[in-house]
Amino acid sequence: MPRPEPVEAPGVPARRAALRMLDAVLRQGLPLEAAIGRATAGIDRADDRALAHAIAAEVLRRLPDLDALIDSATKTRLPDDSKARFALRIALVQALSLGTPSHAAIATVLPLVDGGPRKLVHGVFGTLSRNGDQLPELPTLPDPVALRWHAAWGDDGIHAAEEAMAAPPPLDLTLADWDETARFVEELGGVSLLPGQIRIDSAHVPELPGFEEGRWWVQDIAASLPARLLGKGAGSALDLCAAPGGKTMQLASAGWRVTSVDASESRLARLHDNLARTGLSAEIVQADVLEWAPPAPVDAVLLDAPCSATGIFRRHPDVLHRVRPSQITDLAALQTSLLTRAAEWVRPGGTLVFATCSLEPAEGEKQRERFAAARPDFALVPIGADELPAGIVPDAKGCVRTLPGMVKPGGNDGFFIARWQRRG
Repeated sequence: MPRPEPVEAPGVPARRAALRMLDAVLRQGLPLEAAIGRATAGIDRADDRALAHAIAAEVLRRLPDLDALIDSATKTRLPDDSKARFALRIALVQALSLGTPSHAAIATVLPLVDGGPRKLVHGVFGTLSRNGDQLPELPTLPDPVALRWHAAWGDDGIHAAEEAMAAPPPLDLTLADWDETARFVEELGGVSLLPGQIRIDSAHVPELPGFEEGRWWVQDIAASLPARLLGKGAGSALDLCAAPGGKTMQLASAGWRVTSVDASESRLARLHDNLARTGLSAEIVQADVLEWAPPAPVDAVLLDAPCSATGIFRRHPDVLHRVRPSQITDLAALQTSLLTRAAEWVRPGGTLVFATCSLEPAEGEKQRERFAAARPDFALVPIGADELPAGIVPDAKGCVRTLPGMVKPGGNDGFFIARWQRRG
């Protein structure tokens, strides 16, 4: 008879799942969201799955500071990929950042190093606890990221990024009908930073008024700008790399006849669900934009191109640790190819909007420069300050570069946005 699997003590499965998530991000280079399913397999309780995700995300947000504490209490530096270091990260982030009592924080991670250096883990954690060591008020960016962003955005940019990591981001909602702005400000207890936009504290989204009726969808205020910049329209529009569909819904609600193109079947399933909930319509095409082409040129093309996603680090801190310079270079090359192709589908007099949720100039400002040199048949259409929320201003070329902390209070994601018109 096979022996039954041992039953782990309460709380241990969630910490083991957090360990698996961290291993997937830090050693395998996977996105945290992609690792959740496999890491939490076998955990039935939704709150335990949520706890595992919260622990892993907070470790990633605080990783340099956690490692500095660990290194201060060990004579010989633990290898970055050692199970002891991973276990200590999980224990310390619970005790110092998530409010878990110290005895529970260490008791639930020691089983993760069974057959390993339990005494070392217990001893290091005990030393740091007795010393009263704490994490700094603002998280520290990983050195490679700090070097890149300091070169691009200076001391103020680094400080804004650290402040953005220190506080939970608010929840931004985009309304299907801008005329309902005042109503939902009152019903949701939020503030409006733009017509058709509401900002509230984090909440359980499906329980909020208007969700089931499809009156709004979740979308960071910076992410809502590219589609806004196409304005109202009754013409034809392409939303390229469209899933999960926030921009498609914006365009459809603004009157455009939208064709949404994306290569991912799973992400397009979310777009279908979002359109069904909101009652909006679009033609959906599953295809690789580098291989697909529309039957005819259109009035507007929106390309929110695949990118490093370093601009959304507030909600997805894993990007700070898994995105490498070589990946940024490869993605920038892909963006150039996509932008070159998308430009061919804009009719004379039509509009092209390019965007990336990245804080890397190679995926923003450099793309603008390259496109301007390659396509003199497109004229840059300057974005006006009156099209943007307070705190965000166009750059000298009339494009938009959003940096963390520009929108106050609550901040915003990092984006680059450019708008062109094809000469008639």
